[in-house]
Amino acid sequence: MTPPRRPTREELLAAVGRTMPDLIAPGLRILFCGINPSLYSAVVGYHFARPGNRFWPTLHAAGFTRRLLAPSEQHELLALGYGITNVVDRATATADEVAPQELITGGRQLASRVKRHRPRFLAVLGISAYRAAFQRPEAGLGLQPETLGGARLWVLPNPSGLNAHYQLKDLARLFGELRRAAERT
Repeated sequence: MTPPRRPTREELLAAVGRTMPDLIAPGLRILFCGINPSLYSAVVGYHFARPGNRFWPTLHAAGFTRRLLAPSEQHELLALGYGITNVVDRATATADEVAPQELITGGRQLASRVKRHRPRFLAVLGISAYRAAFQRPEAGLGLQPETLGGARLWVLPNPSGLNAHYQLKDLARLFGELRRAAERT
């Protein structure tokens, strides 16, 4: 498979504020929820597509996929019972550009989406974004005591390459805990 062409600087700048369609279907096992799309993802049209993002290697290392999927193969997740959405739809260069009020509004919209599509688990990828979006300043990683739209809530670290707090092996272990919990229910 030929690697996709990297977007130009001009294409990235033009992607500011674009949105990404959800990869979603009714009754998923797990709906993974990023903070917001990167400019790179908005240009190429695939979630977690920016080089250095560890989402796809983490899914594979945690046992969600039999092989390492490329972002362009994201639709294969649906057949496995997984989907992808974001708290905030607007693409930015970094998640730091998302305002706290956008996260709160996005959290409300996410609750409606989850209620409509009924995944068993919603996995929010980013503890700070989760805390802000749902006004849970003391929340930790893992299973949360509350549900959202009927889905069990699980918080995981952001797999962005910019998140130096977690190495791939740590991400794989934490994501693996979610996978095992989802298999038991």
